[in-house]
Amino acid sequence: MKKWKGFSIGVLALVLLFLWTNEVFSAEQKFPARPIQVIIPFAPGDTDNLLRPFIEKMPEYLGQPLTFVYKPGAAGTLGAGFVASAKPDGYTLLGISQSALTIVPHLQKADYTLESFIPISCLVESPILLVGQPDAPWKNLKELVAEAKNNPGKINLTTAGTFNIAHIAFEAFAKKASIKVNYIPSQGSGPAMTAVLGGHVHLASGAIVPALPHIKAGTLRALAVYTANRVKDLPDVPTFTEAGYSVIIPVYYGFLAPKDTPKEVIETLHLSIKKVVEHHGVFVNERLSKLGAKAIYIELKEYANLLKSQYEYYGELIKGIKQ
Repeated sequence: MKKWKGFSIGVLALVLLFLWTNEVFSAEQKFPARPIQVIIPFAPGDTDNLLRPFIEKMPEYLGQPLTFVYKPGAAGTLGAGFVASAKPDGYTLLGISQSALTIVPHLQKADYTLESFIPISCLVESPILLVGQPDAPWKNLKELVAEAKNNPGKINLTTAGTFNIAHIAFEAFAKKASIKVNYIPSQGSGPAMTAVLGGHVHLASGAIVPALPHIKAGTLRALAVYTANRVKDLPDVPTFTEAGYSVIIPVYYGFLAPKDTPKEVIETLHLSIKKVVEHHGVFVNERLSKLGAKAIYIELKEYANLLKSQYEYYGELIKGIKQ
């Protein structure tokens, strides 16, 4: 009898262990089962604000919140490298522009390549521009170039970080204009604009997001935009091309996951973004328009192709700058 009782208890224990293991396995298979972190490889300012409308609405379709985690440094490579080496389970994503993926690898060793990531969706296109102090002696690009040639190395420039997209854009312009400036990197677009506002540097080449309120308030002067056409919110600011320097640098923002992330997880994330675009388009566009940006929607394979073409483009651009 005791043996039978012991056997029964043992069987019951095995059954309970099986049920518990099965429940745990099922919970692990259900994605997402916990909050998702989106790594922003820059200081707060533009990337996070441009992607925020999406992460605010995605939980409606995922059932879990998304939160930003900031890991700035090394032109975005610190945060990008963190995601590249993260567990590929969909709970650690990268929110980024193309600079750390398509520019920096041409200039320094990075712990990742484009193949280290799976592009999920590209969602935002936003301008970058050149701004200066409103009381500076130069009022436009022509006057700035003349001043830089008369006093080489005396004008100070900052960007969100060495080798970021706005830095490369300015170097491309400087190459065409045959000027040299003194470069002082900042830790993000916001700090770059603050450096100009505080009189610590003369110029900042950077994202429109942290600059726009100050331009409208008259505390920053926009000299030119790196876009093919003038920016809707700044109709009086010329493009570099209009000023005689053909530099056109679009900036794209989106989400990526580490390589080897399961296909079904990528599809779940992508579907949630697609639903945000379909059902909350007005909300997203209203938020982005206030930042001088616009929503775009580039899906998986197209986003991957875009990043590859951008990588090749910047490789050629950087070769030209170095010559």
